[in-house]
Amino acid sequence: MVNEITKSISYAGRDIRLTVGLLAPQAGGSVLIESGETSVLVTATRAAGREGIDFLPLLVDYEERLYAAGRIPGGFLRREGRPPERATLISRLIDRPMRPLFPGWLRDDIQIVATTMSMDEAVPPDVLAVTGASIATLLAGIPFYGPMAAVRVGLVGDDFIINPTYAEVEAGDLDLIVAGSPDGVIMIEAGANQLPEQDVIEAIDFGYEVVRDLIQAQRDLMAELGIELVTEEAPIVDATLEDFITDRSTDAVKQILAQFELTKPERDEKLDVVKATIVAAIAELPEEDAIRVAASSNPKAVGNTFKSVTKKLMRQQIVEDNVRVDGRKLDQVRPISCRTQVLPQRVHGSGLFNRGLTQVLSIATLGTPGDAQDMDDLHPDEHKRYMHHYNFPPYSVGETRPMRSPGRREVGHGALAERALVPVLPPREEFPYVLRVVSEVLSSNGSTSMGSVCGSTLALMDAGVPITKPVSGAAMGLIKEGEEVRILTDIQGIEDFLGDMDFKVAGTETGITALQMDMKISGLPLETIAAAITQAKPARMHILEKMLEAIEKPRDELSPWAPRLLTIKIDPEFIGMVIGPGGKNIKGITEQTGAKIDIQDDGTVTISAVDGGKAKQARAIIEGMTRKLSAGDVYVGHVVRIIPIGAFVEFLPNKEGMIHISQLADYRVGKVEDEVGIGDEVIVKIREIDGRGRVNLTRLGIHPDEATAAREAAAT
Repeated sequence: MVNEITKSISYAGRDIRLTVGLLAPQAGGSVLIESGETSVLVTATRAAGREGIDFLPLLVDYEERLYAAGRIPGGFLRREGRPPERATLISRLIDRPMRPLFPGWLRDDIQIVATTMSMDEAVPPDVLAVTGASIATLLAGIPFYGPMAAVRVGLVGDDFIINPTYAEVEAGDLDLIVAGSPDGVIMIEAGANQLPEQDVIEAIDFGYEVVRDLIQAQRDLMAELGIELVTEEAPIVDATLEDFITDRSTDAVKQILAQFELTKPERDEKLDVVKATIVAAIAELPEEDAIRVAASSNPKAVGNTFKSVTKKLMRQQIVEDNVRVDGRKLDQVRPISCRTQVLPQRVHGSGLFNRGLTQVLSIATLGTPGDAQDMDDLHPDEHKRYMHHYNFPPYSVGETRPMRSPGRREVGHGALAERALVPVLPPREEFPYVLRVVSEVLSSNGSTSMGSVCGSTLALMDAGVPITKPVSGAAMGLIKEGEEVRILTDIQGIEDFLGDMDFKVAGTETGITALQMDMKISGLPLETIAAAITQAKPARMHILEKMLEAIEKPRDELSPWAPRLLTIKIDPEFIGMVIGPGGKNIKGITEQTGAKIDIQDDGTVTISAVDGGKAKQARAIIEGMTRKLSAGDVYVGHVVRIIPIGAFVEFLPNKEGMIHISQLADYRVGKVEDEVGIGDEVIVKIREIDGRGRVNLTRLGIHPDEATAAREAAAT
């Protein structure tokens, strides 16, 4: 446990406070990182490795506590339960820049936990948690090629802002998170309002300059604490087994990789045959042979080593020959086909997107304002109007496994596609529907998230959603061998496996709407990142052209099964009357018309029904209930009740008034029934509204022009 120390870092008018040695003394390393009134506790702990692990078992958890915002959780238990979606996304945000900075040989269990202890609505906790993870790891003495830090960059007007507030992000055209190490940029996550490529590149550069300052501040903190960065030596590995496999597989693997016409299953099958011959050759060696001993002591050794050899040969082919596994040029996109109306219009819109062996079917559903998702987390936004969900079943890669609830990967890919499409959605005032798109990955061979963006654009247009512009996306890859760098357009699965970068770029013909970059190496210079963004644009435009061949613009008509929405504005003072005691009135309207009614606090009423006539009927009822009445107004009504002294007339939906017997005619009436009967249509004028709100009507003194206007109004 280190001594308690507090350090402040100031940059771009923002302060970050670091406190170590105060909280969580039994964690490997801990830091309380704060800005404004937002406080995040981040810990890093290392445990001994487990037998048989051939990967880094890194576990990252971001925890939100509602007490951080002075709130008590809802539900029966009144405590936090399953992490909300945003918490899962922040866990991924921490994991992605941290994972590449651990040594490739490390197999110990490592857990990073970030807990938001306090939060105001000015300072988002996510980038604080990312930087805190680096500090906690350094304090824990875990081997780590850091420090690492992250900042958010916003764009308000023409000015970039470092770590903008929630309000500034909402008002601006960019929400970019840049994480970097001493070797360069290591992670990018961004949503943008169709910004040109050059603006995004400048924002990344602007953010990385501040990242460098935060990295130096961490180094200064470690020096002040007398803590040296841990650089444990990698365990010595006997190269005999690798040499044996390399000698016996190189020529055969090269021949397979040169057969560009092979499909993925065919290539995998041929590679499996080569691996099987190696396994057989090892089995024929004497039992005491070092190679056989090494293979038998670790059952996964042969397979992992063979994968490593294959990966090296694939990378070598790309770097030396500029030829990819499937024979494509480095900037070439796989064959594309697109379709809409794949499913009946019971689903409101559907789009099928194929890119090579990757196939995504997206389905769009239109809902009412009441279908918006309630967000029970610390973010200021309480509701979400657009929801994008991504499913990745095992059959999409020809595998079998139990089907569980969506994992972090599914949540992350859905969020990326959602972010890419939000900037082109029509304003709520023009198109008040709540939208849900589900992307079903039916076949996967790389870049399914960008396939989801393309398929979802098709589905929204097929559903008649008037998006401002269609969005397409492409995934870029990278191979770096020494000073040699090759950028790959539209990477497939095997190139994602063998490459050093997965860079997803989505946008319209105007500019970028979403970015996500992950690295397997410790960082890249801005020049390389800029080249990847620039190379992605012609690929996006090519894909967009193919999409527009399937559907040129959003359909003019909604699916007949989509709800029809009518929106009216009422005086907020009438909201209680429309709802009625215990919801009696609004339930009555729903039962009478079959329409669904949503009322907002500002008096906006949204009426929905599959049958547009039913929606109009409900609207007429509500307008009648909330119309402000004035003496002299003339209406067409129907007699609904008769009593000895007069007749009750419904002159607006659910609005009645009484005609006194003396006001039925300009002569003396003996009995009410002599003049009107139940169900009769009558023209009436409001004579007065008494102090108790009762409406008194008359049939006298109505000018023919007033009667004609009343009939015309009733007809509409």
